[in-house]
Amino acid sequence: MDDKKALEIVNKIFLNIFDKENDYSLEELLEKFAFDVKLPKQVNDSTTNEITWADSINSNKFITNKNMEERDKTKGWMLERKEIHSLQELINIWNTINLTTTERVYDSINVAKSDTIYRCENIYRSTDCKNPKNIIYCDSCGNSEFLLASQRSGNCNFCIRTDDSRDCSNSYNVICSNKISNSLFIQDCFNLYECIFCSHITSKRFCIANMQFDEQEYYEIKKLIIEWILK
Repeated sequence: MDDKKALEIVNKIFLNIFDKENDYSLEELLEKFAFDVKLPKQVNDSTTNEITWADSINSNKFITNKNMEERDKTKGWMLERKEIHSLQELINIWNTINLTTTERVYDSINVAKSDTIYRCENIYRSTDCKNPKNIIYCDSCGNSEFLLASQRSGNCNFCIRTDDSRDCSNSYNVICSNKISNSLFIQDCFNLYECIFCSHITSKRFCIANMQFDEQEYYEIKKLIIEWILK
């Protein structure tokens, strides 16, 4: 996964949600859409000084998963026993091997700048994800495809800023909702299609701010809202 591939994924997401191509850089996307998403931070491998990415940065000493496994295969992690004369001496020895493992990627392909990734494909700077494909700047998402800046969501496709939600598609800014499609700014809703600025409603179409609109007027307003989002 590289920056070019990540932007190609974002462009497909934009086309599905906004019917427009993405004009933002990855840095601009991070600032505009993923500003509050918990993402891996850049740190340095303490053994090689190479740049790596960590989910947890509470430690001040790191080692990439690859380098950790390489040492395990070569010299190993056991130390020769020596006489210990103080607790501080014991702690100093512990500090030589107490390295936080980074970029923990398992059974996955094409992953970059990510940590704690399981059975994934095409992942860019994301964390704690299981079984998704084509996701950028996401935290704790699973069984989904083409997500940007989403958190704690599952079975979602082509979404941006989908949080604590399931079974959503082609939608933007969905919170704590289920079965939402082609919608924008939805909170605590179920089974909506083509709705905008709606909260606490169920099984509706063409609603804006919990008010019913006819289809033609709805799409005219939606176009204006998309232009506002992408300013």
